[in-house]
Amino acid sequence: MTESEAESRIPGFYNLSIAQRHADIKERVALSPEAYDALFGERGLSIENADHMVENVVGVFDLPLGIALNFRVNQRDVLIPMVVEEPSVIAGASYMAKLARSGGGFFAETTPPEMIGQIQITGVKEPVVAKEALLREKEHLLSEIDDIDPILNKLGGGARDLEVRILDNPFNEPFLVVHLIYDVRDAMGANAVNTACEHLAPLIQEITGGDVGLRILSNLADRRLANASCTIPVSSLSFGNFSGEEVRDGVISAWAFAAVDPYRAATHNKGIMNGVDPVVIATGNDWRAIEAGAHAYAARSGHYTSLSTWVQDDAGNLVGRLEMPMAVGIVGGATKVHPTAKAALELMKVKTAQELAEIIVSVGLAQNLAALRALATEGIQRGHMSLHARQVAIAAGAQRNEVPRLARQMVQEGVVRIDRAREILQSWR
Repeated sequence: MTESEAESRIPGFYNLSIAQRHADIKERVALSPEAYDALFGERGLSIENADHMVENVVGVFDLPLGIALNFRVNQRDVLIPMVVEEPSVIAGASYMAKLARSGGGFFAETTPPEMIGQIQITGVKEPVVAKEALLREKEHLLSEIDDIDPILNKLGGGARDLEVRILDNPFNEPFLVVHLIYDVRDAMGANAVNTACEHLAPLIQEITGGDVGLRILSNLADRRLANASCTIPVSSLSFGNFSGEEVRDGVISAWAFAAVDPYRAATHNKGIMNGVDPVVIATGNDWRAIEAGAHAYAARSGHYTSLSTWVQDDAGNLVGRLEMPMAVGIVGGATKVHPTAKAALELMKVKTAQELAEIIVSVGLAQNLAALRALATEGIQRGHMSLHARQVAIAAGAQRNEVPRLARQMVQEGVVRIDRAREILQSWR
């Protein structure tokens, strides 16, 4: 298969056996033997490696790893690994990616990979004077840490700027916060930024005459943003008894609800993270940091709102856009320690952290559309329950060959519960 062919479009993939899926992907994407074993074999994270990653290790915990299909991001097809336990997420994202292909796929971009390190200074008698002193010494302070990480510096990263804020303190006198802006290139950046902040602390304390408190990276990475957009022809949105116009208008109405109501926005943004988190986890990145940054960014105006927007263009097409902080890396941390995380990056053929961020935000937008489309038409339960029914069937004790049949019967009855599953199994046996 050539590079120009659509590698992510695999009709009927869900009907294949697991072995056939492995063979299909192996044929489409050249993977190293190590990556193949980590993704599809029994050689993922060993307990020995886990013991080096965290404390008090007694085992490893598995989650399903699936492949999202149909994605075309910046004119490149990509198979996307997703680690998630919730039914319908991978299917929903894949189907929305298929719709997005009809409009050219997803177009994404990122800002430079600049992270913010915060240094708190308390006990300053004249905050304004101290702020001015720090700004006068800005170039000197930046030069002190610009080459603190020689490898990062060689790759073009390093200190970029220094900002100083005066914050009111309701319980004491105002304090200063220095923001160190640091380009971390292809790393997530926490270690590099925290090290730089520690190095600056005594110098800042000397300049201000105050006491340095916290010295740590901020997970509100609003200088390291990723955004994705897609245009879906209205003709591609129709299904069943719903016209394309009805689906489009329903999606826009559902988005508008999230835009104005924080109670709805919280669930709306959770739907976005249903797509984002599984790719972040699959690549060994810090999903908790991404979650924290996303929700803080959604509230940056003082009103918690939707991270995405959905509107109608002049031609009547549905246009979506998602922007959020995306501090992910492809070097360091679990991305280089966890065999499956390394294999996931190899599967996607990403060369930079910014490219990974562009893929992740595209999946988030696709998953957002999947949820809005379901809510605006047949309801969220129909598609979700058909997949959830399989889990209920297994929990009720169904054998492998009984699971599809039992799941179908529960969905047809409209009763997807473990007690009903057991009743059906008992009647069969």
